[in-house]
Amino acid sequence: MNLHKHDSSFLPIVNWLRAYHRSWLRIDVIAGLTASAVIIPKAMASAVIAGLPIQAGLYTALAALFVYPLFGSSRLLSVTTTSTIGLMTAAQIAELQQRSIAADPMTVAMTLTFLVGVFLLIARILGLGVVANFISKPVLVGFEAGIGVVIAVSQLKAIFGVHLTHKTTIGILLELPGALRQTHWLTLCIALSGIAILVWFPRWLPRVPAQLVLVGVSGLAVWLFDLGSFGVKLEDAVPTGLPSLTWPAVALINHLWPGALGIALMSFTESVASARTFLRREDPAISPNQELVAIGAANIAAAFFGGLPAGGGASQTAVNARSGALSQVAGFVGGLMVIFCLLFLSSAISLLPQATLGSLVIVVAVSMIKPEKFHKISRIRKGEFGWAIITMIGVITIGTLQGILIAVIISMLNLLYRSNHPPVYAIAHNPDKQIFRPLGENESDVTYPGLLIVRIVGWLTFANASYIADHLRALIEQAQPSVIILECSAISDIEYTALVMLEEAVENMRERGIAVWFAGINPDLHTLIERSSLKTTLGSERIFFDLPKAVETYLARSTGNSEQ
Repeated sequence: MNLHKHDSSFLPIVNWLRAYHRSWLRIDVIAGLTASAVIIPKAMASAVIAGLPIQAGLYTALAALFVYPLFGSSRLLSVTTTSTIGLMTAAQIAELQQRSIAADPMTVAMTLTFLVGVFLLIARILGLGVVANFISKPVLVGFEAGIGVVIAVSQLKAIFGVHLTHKTTIGILLELPGALRQTHWLTLCIALSGIAILVWFPRWLPRVPAQLVLVGVSGLAVWLFDLGSFGVKLEDAVPTGLPSLTWPAVALINHLWPGALGIALMSFTESVASARTFLRREDPAISPNQELVAIGAANIAAAFFGGLPAGGGASQTAVNARSGALSQVAGFVGGLMVIFCLLFLSSAISLLPQATLGSLVIVVAVSMIKPEKFHKISRIRKGEFGWAIITMIGVITIGTLQGILIAVIISMLNLLYRSNHPPVYAIAHNPDKQIFRPLGENESDVTYPGLLIVRIVGWLTFANASYIADHLRALIEQAQPSVIILECSAISDIEYTALVMLEEAVENMRERGIAVWFAGINPDLHTLIERSSLKTTLGSERIFFDLPKAVETYLARSTGNSEQ
């Protein structure tokens, strides 16, 4: 596929349309139609999660599917809305209700969406594409799992057909057992059948869109058997036609901006992560700053259409990829399908049982809980597994918007901890293979009498200088060397305070009769040493650009009993 590898245009669509071949159109149309069978039901389900009429999800999909392709750097990312965004929107609506601020939920959602778009565009002006990396992978796994639990629990009342007064996850779980005696069994059967379809079809009939089958079968059953007359709750009527233009409520901005900031961060993070996951070798690189423009513009358009916040999702993007989509033309096709639904299928959509969308929401929510990822994190990094668990529990017990804050704080604390505790370890040598690696990693490795080789990894700063000094002191006390070689190839830079402490340490070692050599020096580090007193203290004969040469020099001097 002859698409440009790099795309820095403000309107990337201009570049990829120039390279577009007519033969790709059929593939993109089929992919767009296939993806629509998943995107449209999921958009409605996200609206249900947000506590909004299902047309809000369709309006979001309509705007985002047409606007994102104009600005987005990804060829495959499908931008509508997501379960995470839906739940965070619901939290904002609930917060205003708890504070007795009178506002229509649709107005709240639309104003929130507008603010999300504005924040993303401001972030682009400030060049803050780097915020896509603010939440670490383990913390994001915990956050999404917590969101999945909260969403699944929130739909239990729709699944069992019972009335619950509590809104929080813990409250619902405590109230549910007492309410089960009021279970509406036909509603429960519809929900369980929906879950069975959604679980069974992808395994046994992977080419058949399970979501479309579920929606079609449920609507047909309601129409044929008049299930509404048996107490099955149906979705509210969906207005026929395209949405009217709406405007944000200025009076709500002061109440909504903190939540909008959190949603903007999560929307952007999810979108960039999904785009990178499905990036193909021949596609241009994902530009986080360009994604800020694209997701921001999609949100502002969705706001004027009366939708909820928009963002890219992994599941619908995966469908795009599996369907063979070659470009964002598939997104335009999806947008046309949303228009078709609003114009011609709105009455049919109104026949859907609430339990049907509830089953769809629960299956989506459960898919967000990934035990295999928790297991992998636990196996590789026990500490980061703990961060993931803490984040998940925080989202479940405290709330989603607070969970965003927890996720960011934990990620920053984790980063700060690692920055302040860089790896410092002794190195051994395998002379046969000319390999240097951590002491004790291989029994065939050797150390040399009187020589201690120490590797420090990372950036040396005032914050970690004492930690490094303590570790060096412990290694020296254990080895009792006459020469220490500091292997510096993994040191990216040395901050001034750390450099001063290093100068003092070298001088202290000299007074104790221990010579300090430097090896693996990069040009920038060498320039820094040249400007400091280390140049005089060490002398050029104790500074080496590679470790093997330093060890060879030490062995030669030891054999010749030369001064070190």
